[in-house]
Amino acid sequence: MKFEAPVAVTEIAAYIGAELVGNTQLMATGINEIHKVTPGDISFVDFEKYYNASLNSAATIIIINKKVDCPEGKALLVLDDPFSAYVKLVKRFRPFEPATKAISDSAIIGEGTVIQPNVFIGNHVRIGRNCLIHPNVTIYDYCEIGDNVIIHAGTVLGADAFYFKKRPEREVNYDKLESCGRVIIESDVELGAGCTIDKGVSGDTIIGRGTKLDNMIHVGHGTVIGRNCLIAAQVGIAGKAKIEDNVILWGQVGVNKDLTIGKGAVVLAQSGVPASLEGGKTYFGTPVEDARVKKKELAWVKRIPEMWEKLKDIRQ
Repeated sequence: MKFEAPVAVTEIAAYIGAELVGNTQLMATGINEIHKVTPGDISFVDFEKYYNASLNSAATIIIINKKVDCPEGKALLVLDDPFSAYVKLVKRFRPFEPATKAISDSAIIGEGTVIQPNVFIGNHVRIGRNCLIHPNVTIYDYCEIGDNVIIHAGTVLGADAFYFKKRPEREVNYDKLESCGRVIIESDVELGAGCTIDKGVSGDTIIGRGTKLDNMIHVGHGTVIGRNCLIAAQVGIAGKAKIEDNVILWGQVGVNKDLTIGKGAVVLAQSGVPASLEGGKTYFGTPVEDARVKKKELAWVKRIPEMWEKLKDIRQ
């Protein structure tokens, strides 16, 4: 998320109650997660094993829970609970705006777009030309939709990321990481009925141009899906996955977080994808393997009873 105007790092430090170490003249331009940061961004880290990745990232300002050597030109904001400090900043710079009507006055809707009854369109939403939005679709604040997009009934765009920090010492264990990202649907996309596409924690969840989603598909926060992909019913894609162009995911495929499925890959129905896949191949199984290899393996598995009987005959 980018700020409307740059904010002095000294003001940020005072607001969250942090000790400022390093360059005190910096101006913050946004808030972002470590895998999305650009120069000027604020990020946070609260686990020592991630310190190096955070300190050496593009982030200019890092909220951290231990005083360490500050990289040249950057600033550290040191305090006990970076997670809560980050949430406090999100609530300041992207506060919740209650809706006052079904279609917000701040929404921009392009010429030729049809909005069916009972659609909710939140604040600061942008919808392009010649779209068709079917009944009971919900579009949260700040979503952006291109031209010629079709969204079928009951789909939800822009719900919060499923991202929590465990606090085992408390009766209520989980603190919510507030989301300030967006959902971006590029032109010529079709979204089936009952899909749920979560916004990024601080960046964007993106569905690329020409991609088609079937019914009942979940796309997790910060996932980027490329162009001209086909995704069949009941696929679940975890957060921050990257699906490259021309990928096909058949029904009930499960995709783990933080991985890449390469261009032109095909994953057959009911497969589980735990790690990145090379493009241009067909995969099957849980965990997935090359489909030809997996089908041969299954053929041999079916022969186990026959082979066992033969083995017993030999032993007799």
